[in-house]
Amino acid sequence: MALKPLRPCRHPGCPELTRDGYCPRHKPKRAARRVSAAWHGWYSLPVWTDELRPGQLLAEPWCRECAKRGRRTRATVVDHVTPHRGDWQRFTDKANLQSLCKSCHDRKTAREQAETWRKPAAK
Repeated sequence: MALKPLRPCRHPGCPELTRDGYCPRHKPKRAARRVSAAWHGWYSLPVWTDELRPGQLLAEPWCRECAKRGRRTRATVVDHVTPHRGDWQRFTDKANLQSLCKSCHDRKTAREQAETWRKPAAK
């Protein structure tokens, strides 16, 4: 099997030649896996698709965050007020659900992920 040709490191200004894109000194560290990725399968379970999600949108059809700002926007997403982080009791707790529009949900999720990434690693 032929080897890939040597090319300059992708890091700006690095003249080191490598076959892997980055030289060993500038090779990016692997990104940490998202904590919530393991629980995405829960959102396809009948308890969510047939009971919790439709029930929440019927009970609260307007976005809760938009309502705080005096706007009336139809809710399309059911969100957990406190992230469940794999806790089944918190996932299925109806008191922990809120209806949001997509833009408010995306903003809340981005804020939560940024907070998670900023926390120092536990030793």
